[in-house]
Order: sequence, then C-alpha cells, then structure tokens
Amino acid sequence: MIIHPDSYSQSRSVLAYLTLFTGIATVVPGNAAVATIFACLSIVLGWGNLRAVGRVLFFLILVFTLLALSYEPAALPKAAGNMARIGALIITVMLLSAVLGQSNDLKVISRSLFAGKSLFRYLGMTFGTALLSVPLNFGAVGVVATMVGVQVKEQGDSALARNAARAVVRGFGASPMASPLSISIVMTVTFLPDLSSWKLIAAGLPIAILFLVSGVLTREEEPPLEDVAIAPTAEQSALFPWFRFVAIIALICAGAFVLSAKVGLVYSQSVTLSCLTAVIIGLFYRRVADGVVSLPSLAGMNNELVIMGGSSFLGGIIGTFALSWLGMDFSLPVWAYPLVAIAVPWLFFIGGAIGVNPIISGTLSGSILGPIWPVYGLLGLGLGMVTGWGITVAGTPYSANSLLLERCTGYNAHTVSYGWSLRFSLVALMTSSLVCAVLTLPL
Repeated sequence: MIIHPDSYSQSRSVLAYLTLFTGIATVVPGNAAVATIFACLSIVLGWGNLRAVGRVLFFLILVFTLLALSYEPAALPKAAGNMARIGALIITVMLLSAVLGQSNDLKVISRSLFAGKSLFRYLGMTFGTALLSVPLNFGAVGVVATMVGVQVKEQGDSALARNAARAVVRGFGASPMASPLSISIVMTVTFLPDLSSWKLIAAGLPIAILFLVSGVLTREEEPPLEDVAIAPTAEQSALFPWFRFVAIIALICAGAFVLSAKVGLVYSQSVTLSCLTAVIIGLFYRRVADGVVSLPSLAGMNNELVIMGGSSFLGGIIGTFALSWLGMDFSLPVWAYPLVAIAVPWLFFIGGAIGVNPIISGTLSGSILGPIWPVYGLLGLGLGMVTGWGITVAGTPYSANSLLLERCTGYNAHTVSYGWSLRFSLVALMTSSLVCAVLTLPL
C-alpha cells in the first residue's frame, strides 16, 4: 500500500486531536501510553509527507522500544510520559498559532515593523519577530518574511531587505533562549527536572536581549534615501494591535507560571493548558464575531510529532540507559563540568551546520548529561542548551526558519547564515559558553 502525502488527512487530524486530549488527561490511568499510541498512528498514516529525519527518528523509536522492553522496561513509562506531554504541547502551540494567525492585528503589526529610520527599523523588526515568535513559533517568520519578500519583489534586492532578513532570523533565534512557551525551554526543564523554569528564563532573557541588540553592529549601512518610513502614514496605527497582542502573550505566560508554581503541574503541562485556554477563547471569539468557526486541521502535524515528541521519547529511554550503564554514583571531576558546559552550545551549532535538528541535540545533551550533572551547575547546562539552540536556529542554513525565509524572500539560506552572520554567531557562541562555564562553577 502506497501512502501519499495527502492520504488519510482527516484520520491524521483526528488522531492528532486525540493525542492532545489524552496527553492532557493526566487523571486517567495510562493516558501517556494511549497518547503515544495515537501519536504513532498519526505519524504512520502520514508517512508519505514525513521528512527523512522523521522517518529515521520513527525507526529509532521502534528500535529503542524493543531494546527497552528487553533490557530496561522501566524506561518506557518515562519515555511515553515525555512524548505525551511534549506532543500535547506542540499540538497546542500550533493550534494557538493557527488561531492567532487569523487576526487582522497581525497584518497591522507586521507592516508596522517596516516603519521608521534604519536603526530603529532593524531593532523593531528583530524584537518584533522575537515577540511574535512567543505564541506563533516559526509562524512568526512566515508572517514577517512574507513582508520582506514583498519588499524584495517590489523594490528589488537592497540593504534594507537584507537587513530585514537578518533581523527576522535573529529575532526568531532569541525565542528559544527565553520564551516561556518555547519548546527549548520546556524540553530543557523536562530533561533537567531539578532546574526551575523561572531561573532558566531569567538567565536566558538578558542573553537574548544582548543577542538582539548586538545584531545592529553587523547589519549593512543603508543609503540615506532608505532612512524614511516604509509604511504609508495613512496606515492604521499599530499601537492597539501591539497592545492586544502583548496582553495575550502576558496572560498566557502568567497562566503557565501560576499553574506551575501554585498548582504544582509539570511546566510542559502548565504551558499546554494555558495555551489551550487561549485557543478555546480565540475560537469562541471567532464564533461570536464571524458567526462560524472551524477547528484547524492537524493533518500536517506528523512531522512535528515525530521530531519533537519522538525526540523526547528517545531522550527518556537514553537517559535511563545512561544512568543504568554509568551507575548512580558516576560523576565527572568538578573541574570538568565547566569545560563540558563550554562545549554544549558549540555542539548544538556544529550539529545544526550538518543538518541535525536542535531538538535532537537537546535530547542527547539533556538525557545524557542531565543525570550526571551536579545540581549546583544545572543552570549552566540548561542555559548552554537554550542559547545553543537559539544561536543554531538563527545561524545555520538547515533550520526551519532559514528555509522558510529562503522560500519567502529568495535569499539563499547558506548566504544568510554564513555569508551575513557567521562572525556574529561565533561571537555569540563564545559569549554564551563563557557565561555557562561561570554558572557551572561550584561557588
């Protein structure tokens, strides 16, 4: 039987929704196992549109499941729990992106990013993309990059358009470093359960801001004629759309933190429930405002489920195997941990340069290093993971946002990543590595 890319679309969408609902039904015994089965069925039915890395990961899921059944059955419940939580989170974030993407505010916001003089335009675009990425994920790149593509099509290649492309990928790169809704933050605290999400975000935020601001030093000089407002003066003011958008983000983040800190839920579950509440409110608003509402199709979610959910599944098994093989008492010399922390962001970047998804790098580093890392240095390891993740998606040509930017603007992903930003990425990696090493010292 040949499965085409569009085969079983309705069934895949239903299975994805079932994965979400069973994933959040933590009061139901065995919900994680059922959610994992639903996710795997959705992946198999969508085999025709799976990327190569997705097919490899699914094969590894089968192999490691058999190994766990034979040698370490206790690893499977943890692995299934990881996949159920991360799978539900990914589906909910994509639903949130789809619901918010229907808003007219986004069009006004994206146009406003092109207004102003050169310096402020760059800062507005890179910070604006970072903010849009909090709920929209790489959908933010699609929104803003489309506007950059229109600029290239209408005005041709220019320093303005090239700087805008730089701002977009760097803005998205800052999101994994500090966004409370980012998969990088959630996966890091999943593999490092003794690390507080509050501490990780608080440490990542200054680095993310420095990453965005320092980008102005590596942009091109624009001709004086381009130091004018790009958006027409008659355009609708973006003040209230921005206010509404920021308010939505703030409420979602506040809900996640309350559920985590006050209710005691696992952070990934807190983010999932907070985002899902926003999705339900958004759908209800659409029903009242437009008179009709339809649930977004999740038929295309199988790649995200296998890459992100599957990686978290493998991480649960690998972590248990590593702890079993190395022994409960295994540890590195105290002086070795800062050196390893220095290497973590570089390993992410090197992996990204050869096409390894940061999710896989995060899974390996978190599942192998997490069990043997001293508690006093967890912030250094966690920060190395999220900053390495962010610098990699901003500075390597195989990340989803780089490829999406290439599709929207025509700018070659290798040129954007290496030709325009390699030195910037290397400096960011060195800075991150030094900070991570300091945070790993036994002070």
